[in-house]
Amino acid sequence: MLAKILSCAVNGIDAFMVDVEVDIAQGLPNFSTVGLPDAAVKESRDRIKAAIKNTGFLFPDHRITINLAPADIKKEGSAFDLPMAVGILTASGLVKKDRIGELLLVGELSLDGRLKPVRGALSMAIAAKKAGIGGIVLPEANAREAAVVEGVAVYPASTLPQVVEFLGGAQEIAATCIDLSRLFDEGSICHDDFSEVKGQEHAKRSLEVAAAGGHNILMIGPPGSGKTMLSRRIPTILPHLSFDEAIETTRIHSISGLLDNGRSMVAIRPFRAPHHTISDAGLIGGGQVPMPGEVSLAHNGVLFLDELPEFKRNVLEVLRQPLEDGHVTISRAIMSLTYPASFMLVAAMNPCQCGYYTDPVHQCTCTPLQIRRYRSKISGPLLDRIDIHLEVPAVKYQEMRSTADAESSAAIRERVERAREIQVKRFEKEGIHCNARMKPRHIRKYCAMSADAESLLETAITRLGLSARAYNRVLKVARTIADLAGDERIESTHMSEAVQYRSLDRRMDMV
Repeated sequence: MLAKILSCAVNGIDAFMVDVEVDIAQGLPNFSTVGLPDAAVKESRDRIKAAIKNTGFLFPDHRITINLAPADIKKEGSAFDLPMAVGILTASGLVKKDRIGELLLVGELSLDGRLKPVRGALSMAIAAKKAGIGGIVLPEANAREAAVVEGVAVYPASTLPQVVEFLGGAQEIAATCIDLSRLFDEGSICHDDFSEVKGQEHAKRSLEVAAAGGHNILMIGPPGSGKTMLSRRIPTILPHLSFDEAIETTRIHSISGLLDNGRSMVAIRPFRAPHHTISDAGLIGGGQVPMPGEVSLAHNGVLFLDELPEFKRNVLEVLRQPLEDGHVTISRAIMSLTYPASFMLVAAMNPCQCGYYTDPVHQCTCTPLQIRRYRSKISGPLLDRIDIHLEVPAVKYQEMRSTADAESSAAIRERVERAREIQVKRFEKEGIHCNARMKPRHIRKYCAMSADAESLLETAITRLGLSARAYNRVLKVARTIADLAGDERIESTHMSEAVQYRSLDRRMDMV
């Protein structure tokens, strides 16, 4: 007897429909799965057999063949346990076929028949909606995540018998409903705030400029100057996630298995801070079946690299493609996947190996050669993709003991969002959304300068020794500073502030 169950599989961050076809025929007992299953899918036969027997159903003592169509795409994961088990019971005549074609089934089975959560439930619900399927049956732990998608009824189940009774009409399961606006508001609460940072007003201003234009930033300062503390608060001044951005970010985290503690949506911009011992595959993504790396998990948020020169050179170099393109493509023998990776890079480093070069209090013990070697660990092409170089000095005692209220993240974010609105209107026909994404043609078109500003830029390039790579970067940052001020044209005050953010390009700073 033949049965067909609708299911779903994930490829990258997208899901595609899979027909689980089950055939039970006369012959010696055998259980075979075809359709390019991976090891987890092949092992499901033992889980399915035990789950069916331990829940009181009769496992057929015949030849069972299961086909996962389309058969030319690799299937991986444990989400096919439930549809395969239901398919076997349907082909055996234990489940009616009335509702089988109306619902999509996904879920992992434990040996006692309980349903365990799977990865990518949000992407599967989106795929079900696109395919015109009215409902999806999945584990309870995935219900709130999938219910974010409107137009698809989400039926949470806890055991295999419950699913069988639901499909047979003997039991009803209430569809999960959530309040999206309330969920979004609750999930967007962040406990870090710039009001907690004492002093460092120059650094706060620089981070405001970086957030307003989406610029990558490198902070240079001695140990304990607050580089990490400042970095962790950058998401609180970035514009709020839109609903579409939240869905895309949540899909990546869902596929990576990072939606824990009952979270159904990522409503705040992610902040990822990998350790400097991370591999290139961990940063960019990889594996036999490619999974998202840190650059994709930081999509629509911040990727923070502390102690930048301590990262391996080959690890840093793989950042060049996602920084330029906003996505990363991972190719393997069996497939090639593209993950989104549009993030704001925030890096921090000491000025030298001991950390106290240019510090007025501590004496630096590094030789000029050691300082040069330490800074040369960061390649020119990578520096070329960082718009702002920020000097972060140590905080003075008087500033730490100050009782004055510092400006809150909400106040800074308000100015950042006004500047972003200007940029969105400016680039609505250009296919970009912020100043950091401007190409040379955009710079020529949108970075009009006053005569004083142009004279100041010429002086900076010729006399201060700014490199050629700094020219476009300075103009981009100056455009953002002008947007924060609400000015149509770049003035000399905007240009002078932008020039000071290129400290590593000045010849006088080279050791």
